[in-house]
Amino acid sequence: MPGRKLLTRIVSEIRRDIASARARDPSTRGVGPAQLLATWPGVQALLAHRVAHALEEAGVPALPRAIAFAARTLTGIEIHPAASIGDGLFIDHGSGVVIGETASIGNDVTLYQGVTLGGTGFSTGKRHPTVEDNVTIGSGAKLLGPITVGHGAKIGANSVVVSDVPENATVVGVPGHPVRVDGKRVEGPDADWIHLPDPVADAMRALSSRVAELERELAELTGRPASADGESATVLPLRPVQGRNPAGG
Repeated sequence: MPGRKLLTRIVSEIRRDIASARARDPSTRGVGPAQLLATWPGVQALLAHRVAHALEEAGVPALPRAIAFAARTLTGIEIHPAASIGDGLFIDHGSGVVIGETASIGNDVTLYQGVTLGGTGFSTGKRHPTVEDNVTIGSGAKLLGPITVGHGAKIGANSVVVSDVPENATVVGVPGHPVRVDGKRVEGPDADWIHLPDPVADAMRALSSRVAELERELAELTGRPASADGESATVLPLRPVQGRNPAGG
């Protein structure tokens, strides 16, 4: 029967959501499934969405929006009933998370509080982001428009992303700049927000090296001494990197 198949699908998705919360949230140690469902806002919001989305697909009027509204009121997480969400999404804390109508989220994605998957105007059709599998999106990040975030990408906290993100890339800044992390592949819910690259400092360092090189060339042409040491100026990152990887890496 269609009703039994639908219920079976929802139960399977909820079990995967609970398993994802257990795997990615250290505070779930010793917490049973019933307590997770009763007290974890991210799990509750997903449970409500699974039901609302199934009803939306079945063409039931009004009720999906009512469920989404109730979930937003209780959890602070707003997910449009039409949004497509794969298995294993984990929303950590979740307050302020907004997922728009045409957003699409793949499997094993991690969202932190304050994330927005939003639109950029009044256009119709596809107007929200597509997030592929194994993506991690940091606190307060805003992903706007019908962009695609590739598999394994990592979005730094408070970044504003308005263009496509390649697979396994890391994005930081406003607007977001895609970069790599030490040339290593980014995979899964890596929560190391301390050791993200600093593209502004990198650009300043490149400019400093170029200025030093031009000063040396000018000194050779004019016979005048170059600067005191003839070396590039020291460029300090805007965000000092200290401490070990909090993700345990």
